Amino acid sequence: MRRTRFDKWPCPIARATDLIGDWWTPIILRNAFMGQRRFEQFQESLGVSRAILANRLNRLVADGLMEKVAYSERPRRYEYRLTEKGRDFWQVLAAMWRWGEDWLWEEGENPFVMVDRDTGEEITPAMVDARTGEALDVRRMRVAERKRS
Repeated sequence: MRRTRFDKWPCPIARATDLIGDWWTPIILRNAFMGQRRFEQFQESLGVSRAILANRLNRLVADGLMEKVAYSERPRRYEYRLTEKGRDFWQVLAAMWRWGEDWLWEEGENPFVMVDRDTGEEITPAMVDARTGEALDVRRMRVAERKRS
């Protein structure tokens, strides 16, 4: 069965969904943020088939979220590093973390917390308007067509 593509739709959510629309891609990116870089590390920690993992990593490289960098010449071996575009995806994963923490666990039941590297204090991700710094509230927003000059 062919999958419907959303990569040309005039909607940022549709285009992002096209990129991360399978369940392995965000999990692979999560593990990359936790420091994994090598194919074997991803494969061992996730238990995903080698073929699926290779396909997802190749797509992440092709779409510019990761780059494939040689770390050994003989034998030739590669690792996968997040690009600037890939690092910026952290905001999406943090929003998913927050939503999952709020709605998919009883309070205090999630066995993991997000903490600040320097202070060790727990972090609670929040989406804010970059212009004002205020928390986003769907009740206060709407989507409008961009004004062209």
